[in-house]
Amino acid sequence: MLAAAAAGGPAAGASEQGGGRFSVLSWEQLQRLDQILGEAVPIHGRGNFPTLSVRPRTIVQVVRSRLEKKGIAVHNVRLNGSAASHVLHQDSGLGYKDLDLIFGVDLKSEDVFQLVKDVVMDCLLDFLPEGVNKDKITPMTLKEAYVQKLVKVCNETDRWSLISLSNNSGKNVELKFVDSLRRQFEFSVDSFQIILDSLLLFGECSENPMAENFHPTVTGESMYGDFEEAMDHLRNRVIATRNPEEIRGGGLLKYCNLLVRGFKPKSEVDMKALQRYMCSRFFIDFSDIGEQQRKLECYLQSHFVGMESKRYDYLMTLHRVVNESTVCLMGHERRQTLNLIAMLAVRVLAEQNIIPTVTNVTCYYQPAPYVSEINFNYYVTHVQPFLPCNQSYPTWLPCN
Repeated sequence: MLAAAAAGGPAAGASEQGGGRFSVLSWEQLQRLDQILGEAVPIHGRGNFPTLSVRPRTIVQVVRSRLEKKGIAVHNVRLNGSAASHVLHQDSGLGYKDLDLIFGVDLKSEDVFQLVKDVVMDCLLDFLPEGVNKDKITPMTLKEAYVQKLVKVCNETDRWSLISLSNNSGKNVELKFVDSLRRQFEFSVDSFQIILDSLLLFGECSENPMAENFHPTVTGESMYGDFEEAMDHLRNRVIATRNPEEIRGGGLLKYCNLLVRGFKPKSEVDMKALQRYMCSRFFIDFSDIGEQQRKLECYLQSHFVGMESKRYDYLMTLHRVVNESTVCLMGHERRQTLNLIAMLAVRVLAEQNIIPTVTNVTCYYQPAPYVSEINFNYYVTHVQPFLPCNQSYPTWLPCN
């Protein structure tokens, strides 16, 4: 579904199209979109590789052009996720971290997947500053230097790949190449996609800059279904979703993040039921305690840049939800996960200099039923030494 490349006439407010899924961006929204696409984003290199400073608009244009030269048609390009939500409503409370760019392509074979990756690596090579000797730099070297994450999914319902470019502040540029993707959102407030084709074409063809009475028609779509309903949720900070069991991780971590940011469930009763599905899917996807720890640590690092003080509240919210709504785990597994979340919360407080120096923390709780030793009545969990501080920690966390 492409936006019309109209280079004239104002988009006065949001007009709906196509059964409520689509809406035309207003002039104010279009200005925010143009600003995001025009601001240079640093792509940090590892080791001695230099930082690349590239505008998202340039990345899209170069990648698209290279793909089409290789015979891979790009049906459309979209801005997705929190950045799209920020464009549509600046004061949503979500902010935006990653720049998610979706390229609609046909991924019919393994060769096409590989070709897409090679094209992106070639583009990174071209983005290197002048004076860098590019002759001996291989695609593998570029991947190790600039790619934060590389994902390929190919099954009956989903065919897509993701190349996430590194940014030390967590504001990664994520290039997603999608043939088919069954589930394209977690919650209504992050379900928006903005189709960029008309804006990009305007920039290439028009000799005059955009103005309120002279600009392209740019269309947004809500993958949740009803655009105006999703916008109402975004404006009023409402949490709404459906079938969270379809989401990898169940949307559990994002749900707790929304709660900490002041979002409220559309229906408390319905959301209590959905919480059980979120927890069940999370523990299906991350069944091992080591996987859970890595996932939580990564989430805390990447989603609370500039909001480090919120991490403790986030972990306590997650602890409460898991404690209330987990029905799929055995008792000792549930206690193990709750203990992990509590330990991370203590660590967060230590990093903020809120608790005194300790070398280990003892969490008391009942052992698993299979423990037969009479004197075995607690676990001791050792952690890294905490930072010194002069403040006291008011209460210890209960470990159920």
